[in-house]
Amino acid sequence: MDPDYSAQDVARCDLCKTALSQSYCDFCHVNLCKPCIGEHISPDYGKHTIVAIHLRKSTLEYPKCGIHQNDDCQYQCKDCNIFVCTHCFASKQHKEHEFLNLKESFSSKKEHILKDREELEEQIFPTYEEIAIDLETQISNLDGEYKKLLTEISKQREEMHREVDNAVNQMEVEIHEIKVKHHSILRKHLDEINQLQSLMRETLLALNEIQKSNEVSKTIHYSSINEVFSTLPPKVHVSIPKFTPKQREKDELCSLIGKLTSLSTTLEERVFKAKKPNTSVREMLEEPEVLNTIKGGYEYLHSVTCLNEEHIWMSGDTADITCFNIQGVLQKTIKTKSGERPNDIAVERNGDLLYSDWETITVYKVKNNQTEEILTLQGWTPSQLCVTSSGNLLVTMYSDDTTQTKVVRYSGSTLKQTIQFDEEGQPLYSGNNNIKYISENRNLDICVADFGARAVVVVNQAGKLRFRYTGHPSPTKNKPFEPYGITTDSQCHMLTADGENHCIHILDGDGQFLRYIDNCNLKDPYGVCVDSNGFLFLSEYYKGNVKKIRYLE
Repeated sequence: MDPDYSAQDVARCDLCKTALSQSYCDFCHVNLCKPCIGEHISPDYGKHTIVAIHLRKSTLEYPKCGIHQNDDCQYQCKDCNIFVCTHCFASKQHKEHEFLNLKESFSSKKEHILKDREELEEQIFPTYEEIAIDLETQISNLDGEYKKLLTEISKQREEMHREVDNAVNQMEVEIHEIKVKHHSILRKHLDEINQLQSLMRETLLALNEIQKSNEVSKTIHYSSINEVFSTLPPKVHVSIPKFTPKQREKDELCSLIGKLTSLSTTLEERVFKAKKPNTSVREMLEEPEVLNTIKGGYEYLHSVTCLNEEHIWMSGDTADITCFNIQGVLQKTIKTKSGERPNDIAVERNGDLLYSDWETITVYKVKNNQTEEILTLQGWTPSQLCVTSSGNLLVTMYSDDTTQTKVVRYSGSTLKQTIQFDEEGQPLYSGNNNIKYISENRNLDICVADFGARAVVVVNQAGKLRFRYTGHPSPTKNKPFEPYGITTDSQCHMLTADGENHCIHILDGDGQFLRYIDNCNLKDPYGVCVDSNGFLFLSEYYKGNVKKIRYLE
């Protein structure tokens, strides 16, 4: 079939209604087969414009002249700002005026319209989609953010309750001590009174005996001590302490608890920046080749990340994170804060190093040789890291009981997005603490190599599941597909390490298998990354080596 007409095989001739149309009258706007062309154009041959059907509606429809009604206007008078025909063009009215050719103006305007359409379709509209996704993400995170705020206030309430309980307990202890002193004072005076009473009883007995006795001597020598007894002991006044509650205003109490800032809304001006189109299409080499091999010195080498070949960062089974250049010369060594191996490493676009520490459940940044905390989690352990094209940080993390896994997006230390479940509420990722390397593709998809699920799980920027890749049937790859590291390149390819089968799987942006890299004597590939020049760097787990591989032309 003629390719010019292959897309029109259902277009029938408007005259005979049966034959396929190969032509089109751009004047009458009808489909025509070859036999019907002659019938259609006679007898007014001059007014018809017959073109191939794939060129239909290509003939320009000029406006009719208001003065010479049978003529088309093919020019525009710039001085009079009106359309004119050839007769007007030659008239005295437009003598020495400047004219525009409408066909040229039409073509120029069409190009402008095409550019506007492409810019609107490919640049402006996707930008609005990104804005909408960001707003949807903020809305979906509102419950979590406000729950966090309420949790902080509840913690303050509990802390203040503890402080109030401690203060009241201390006051109760003081009251008990005062009571003991009060009791002691009263008991002392009571004992003194009891002693005097006992002495008075003895005196009364003695007086009774003298009064009954007829002995002159006892009676004559009696001396009264009533004067002593009549001097009464002082009355003891011990006042019981009083509690005076402190009067407080509602505002004062609120100020003691803390301060809640009011809802603040600001409008930040957005500046549209056209994204430069990726006009560089690079084909894959027939035979990828190893350009360099760097000995990392690790017994078990995990992650590798770099922006260029001058600073290639590696981490393994020790607390040392090392940086080499492509010649294999050690540039720098950084030790983790905890003294334990890091879960993963990543490099920001400015060259700052990030690493996740399972021991302290913290993500650190190393900047100007200073290590600072940027994220400390509770209930979750940070695992693998990815710095996105927008400068956000994607973190895979698993729960303390290792039953759940999620991906969280941060802007600085602010949580922006959580990805954990699909649209049916089912977990997107396997629930264990197996490695789950992560990468952002050029189309903003989020790609996770889920070792536990034996799958590459890909969601779009909004967190909606796009597809799962579970390996490619091959007679030479006879072990189960268990992906380790994953990375992406400028061509929207995904590259994931298949350690058990000693190869790299390359997929397109829709998850279709393209090819293996299995000819470079790879042994247990684990971590992978693609630098800014399109070279693949991969770590070999047991050998402790990093290989630089060229796989794109």
